[in-house]
Amino acid sequence: MAEEETAAEHRAEAPRRKLSWFERKTGFKLRYVLAATAGVVVLGLYIGDLFFGDASYAVLRHLNAYEAQLRSEILRLKKENARLQKEYFELKELTPQE
Repeated sequence: MAEEETAAEHRAEAPRRKLSWFERKTGFKLRYVLAATAGVVVLGLYIGDLFFGDASYAVLRHLNAYEAQLRSEILRLKKENARLQKEYFELKELTPQE
């Protein structure tokens, strides 16, 4: 009778699945490790694109500097235009209207 109980208990237990070599060595399932690795790689590529891509922070800084340069050039040209207009009116012997 003891043998029958032992066999019944053995059948009642859930069958244990066989662990892979990787799972035995690390304690993690290979699919989870691969998914986490893929996630880290994708995140790294995204961050790399943010810093070095066409829409990167470095490009933004360059464009902001270029915008500031253009604005200062506009101010310089406006002043030069006003000076040249004044000189033109003086040559025509007219007074500039203000």
